[in-house]
Amino acid sequence: MHASAHRTSGLGLALLSACAFGGSGVAAKPLIDLGLDPLQVVWMRVAGAALILLPVALRSRALLRQRPGLVAGFGIFAIAGCQALYFVAIARIPVGIAILVEFLGPALLLGWIRFVQRRPVTRAAAFGVVLAMAGMTCVVEVWSGLAFDALGLLYAFGAACCQVAYFVLADHGAGEAEAPEPITVIAHGLVIAAVALTAVAHPWTMQWSVLGHQAALGDRDVPAVLLIGWIVLVSTVVAYLTGVLAVRTLSPQVAGVVAGLEAVVATVLAWVLLAEHLGPAQVTGGALVLAGALVAQTAAAAGRPGAPEAQPDALLEPEPSAS
Repeated sequence: MHASAHRTSGLGLALLSACAFGGSGVAAKPLIDLGLDPLQVVWMRVAGAALILLPVALRSRALLRQRPGLVAGFGIFAIAGCQALYFVAIARIPVGIAILVEFLGPALLLGWIRFVQRRPVTRAAAFGVVLAMAGMTCVVEVWSGLAFDALGLLYAFGAACCQVAYFVLADHGAGEAEAPEPITVIAHGLVIAAVALTAVAHPWTMQWSVLGHQAALGDRDVPAVLLIGWIVLVSTVVAYLTGVLAVRTLSPQVAGVVAGLEAVVATVLAWVLLAEHLGPAQVTGGALVLAGALVAQTAAAAGRPGAPEAQPDALLEPEPSAS
């Protein structure tokens, strides 16, 4: 395939992945409003995706023995923790605010690199962190004593911390000749996340009859089961697979930049479909957060030893966002 066509297809996949991830919160919130517990919605999302990718996990059973820490950490923190905290957050605060707080992850990653790994960061990276934090003060309107539920903001910040765990785990084993395939890590991570969420979501107590009802998506009603299908198939399976293919086609930095559109997609969809309007301060702050995340993520990638294209473990597309 011609290089330009190859790059175009990669950008298309990255954009599709960002849009697929961005639609998870908008589809989940009506289910939560219908009476389902946020953790049970997350459990259905993860368990459904794990079931679909179970054949991949079964074919690579040796990975559990070879990289138990990587697989367990990815499942518990990068998938279960990130998604559960995000869904619990959107039960209390608007989807757009939750996803913007979660996108502090790339900026927080710089803190991990500087203070935990004790590696120097560039001035550009530090500027990205300052930019993101300044934007976040606008998003939550600190000057008015926080415009949104403090606990919901705390949950969203926890999701951002789990996103940092994702980045750290994704870089595990980078450059090794026998680094695991990203899709196998995702498949095993989903299985472990489903088991972990089962222990806290208690799906056996869920009101399964709710799935036969209609859920209010803005001013229209849609079948609840259709929203579950969207979250499982599109916002999880399709989102992860297209993300992996995108970063195999593009450099991790370029794919990461496009992935930042997830926050834009989630905010716009929440605005249009759920009528969750953001004020001028939130819109301005959101732009600053995304700009800071972009600078921080690019600087972090550029500061790692070795060429990014030669780091197979870094080919895992971020979620929130997992969102």
